[in-house]
Amino acid sequence: MTATSPRLKHEVKDLALAPLGRQRIEWAGREMPVLKQIRDRFEKEKPFAGIRISACCHVTTETAHLAIALKAGGADAILIASNPLSTQDDVAASLVADYGIPVFAMKGEDEATYTRHVQIALDHRPNIIIDDGCDVVATLIQQRPHQIGDLIGTTEETTTGIVRLRAMLNDGVLTFPAINVNDADTKHFFDNRYGTGQSTLDGVIRATNVLLAGKTIVVAGYGWCGKGTAQRASGMGANVVVTEIDPVKAIEAVMDGFRVMPMADAARVGDLFITVTGNKHVIRSEHFDVMKDGALVCNSGHFDIEIDLKSLASKASEIKDVRPFTQEYKLHSGKSVVVLGEGRLINLSAAEGHPSAVMDMSFANQAMGAEYLVKNKGKLEAGIHSIPADVDKEIARLKLQAMGITVDTLTQDQIDYSNSWTSGT
Repeated sequence: MTATSPRLKHEVKDLALAPLGRQRIEWAGREMPVLKQIRDRFEKEKPFAGIRISACCHVTTETAHLAIALKAGGADAILIASNPLSTQDDVAASLVADYGIPVFAMKGEDEATYTRHVQIALDHRPNIIIDDGCDVVATLIQQRPHQIGDLIGTTEETTTGIVRLRAMLNDGVLTFPAINVNDADTKHFFDNRYGTGQSTLDGVIRATNVLLAGKTIVVAGYGWCGKGTAQRASGMGANVVVTEIDPVKAIEAVMDGFRVMPMADAARVGDLFITVTGNKHVIRSEHFDVMKDGALVCNSGHFDIEIDLKSLASKASEIKDVRPFTQEYKLHSGKSVVVLGEGRLINLSAAEGHPSAVMDMSFANQAMGAEYLVKNKGKLEAGIHSIPADVDKEIARLKLQAMGITVDTLTQDQIDYSNSWTSGT
């Protein structure tokens, strides 16, 4: 750790928060042994020497360890927030004051500030962009195409961001390599399922202190995030309803023991609604009309578009704060709908986000994805690339090793059998 002058370029809420942030960063590190091993290797090998990296991520204790690892690897790195409500201000302060990393992030920053920070990330003239939601990459393509020549590539770890990258590819504007971190097995199997599942309900409970047992919880979307959320909610005694557009995922939800129905029907029975689809207006005007009085609504997808808050506001005679990150919309009909976290990621707006143990693997993928781009500079075609399978398995191996768990290995006889086509019945 290297202390730095507060004159380092930054925009954080209060550098005086740094001691608490440093304490929390160190605590998170106890659960992040994989990233520590990668950081130690980076410190020796310096894979990012001479490389400028702009990272747009949720500024949390876990992200701090990614930023520290990048710097240890020789990167000239800066960090901005990927969401106005997800920044932990003490962590942002510590990264500047204790670790010498420029950070531009404040919890509660308005849209204009967020947009300005995206421009600051691009002012850094990055060779690598580490993105959450693809805003920096989209802005680069739309507003600064002359800088694309500086870019080795980008890494993206959100479902929303991957959807945007695929749209860019289809439109012919993705002219550089993008590493799909989100679909790495050691990311979505664990981060999306166990991380989102636990942290979403943590955010709901911190915002409301409601008892989940006995409640009917409607989970919109049964991807990995939806699966984790539904499983955790069921484990806490809730009656879970799933809404889906994909018939295969809908069958899976049924087989997992959940009721499946359209949102039009679920809206009538739900006590708590959680959106995790990555799409817009999953809960909209006609759904608010039939909800129970006092229904709770929140989102755990990346952007705040899954709940149509504009239509809800148009139906309201009064909007008031009833608890931190909890707003009650009093409707003209006499009913009320309670929105948590302003419709933004509830697990980061009202809580601390994913547990460090799962982010250990996610950020290991980000770090090694960035290293893969550097090692293969000029060799990768433009487009979307998966994390190499050997990298994915190495991260899993390191995690198991840190947990003190060993697995079997194939015998030579088993290897021969696996490679043979002549053995049969």
